[in-house]
Amino acid sequence: MAKSRNNLLGVGGQRKKLSRAEQQGAGSARGADRKAAEDKKQELVRKMRERAEAQAAATAGQTGEPTAEQNASPAQG
Repeated sequence: MAKSRNNLLGVGGQRKKLSRAEQQGAGSARGADRKAAEDKKQELVRKMRERAEAQAAATAGQTGEPTAEQNASPAQG
């Protein structure tokens, strides 16, 4: 016989256990650590993009190909 689908007791996961500090509204250090890690990641991504753009500009300059900035037409005023 098939299981009944009407009994949904226990469905929905478990709640995270809160520390005393979190219960009192102090928040967790984990949130601050995640924020710091995200900031570091964003900074690293920004640096990598800058290096990649500089590398692409240097490569384009050596081959004589115009860069995207040189291809852009000036705005009509």
